Amino acid sequence: MSDAGDDDIPQLSSHTLAALQEFYAEQNQHTDPCGEDKYNIGIIEENWQLSQFWYSQETALRLAQEAVDAAGEGGRNGTQSLAHTRIACVSAPSVYQKLRALHREHVSVYIFEFDKRFAMYGEEFIFYDYNHPLDLPEKVTAHSFDIVVADPPYLSEECLRKTSKTIKYLTRGKILLCTGATMEEQAAQLLGVRVCRFIPEHTRNLANEFRCYANYDSGLDCGT
Repeated sequence: MSDAGDDDIPQLSSHTLAALQEFYAEQNQHTDPCGEDKYNIGIIEENWQLSQFWYSQETALRLAQEAVDAAGEGGRNGTQSLAHTRIACVSAPSVYQKLRALHREHVSVYIFEFDKRFAMYGEEFIFYDYNHPLDLPEKVTAHSFDIVVADPPYLSEECLRKTSKTIKYLTRGKILLCTGATMEEQAAQLLGVRVCRFIPEHTRNLANEFRCYANYDSGLDCGT
């Protein structure tokens, strides 16, 4: 008997090999994104077990622009420049990503998030568990953000109530909240916000209707 030759060893076709290399390259982009790509919405996939549903590009852009406009109107004294604007995104990673993509050099933005995959954003990532609303690092001081954009992960009174404690601790005054239409009454009671006419959309169609709420005269056209 002779040894099997090279002809007996399975070989990938050039087409299959190219497809495989493309697959691995795509996987590497998702696990180790860099440069401009790391702020793309969807670069980190939704985890439905954590009730993650990303905003559409249009909604994320609208909310990011609203946050910058509202915070840039002056923060404490009405004369603040964008260079000193501080925005907190609580359980709203899509807005954080869009803010970073648009205003990387001009706005200080932090992402408060339970999902540690977002630790890829370095010092701007703050681990956050709404069950412990004030368990925050020392560097996060009270009333240190011009606006807080928040999207509590669950449509429950408990989740909104606990997240509201975080929001009120962080904000200097302005609040932009996104949550279900069914939470309107509780949101008004807890945070003094009013429903806006702008309706946020997600990349997937959700069963529950979502709304935006604000406690200031918003460019999202708040109702009375």
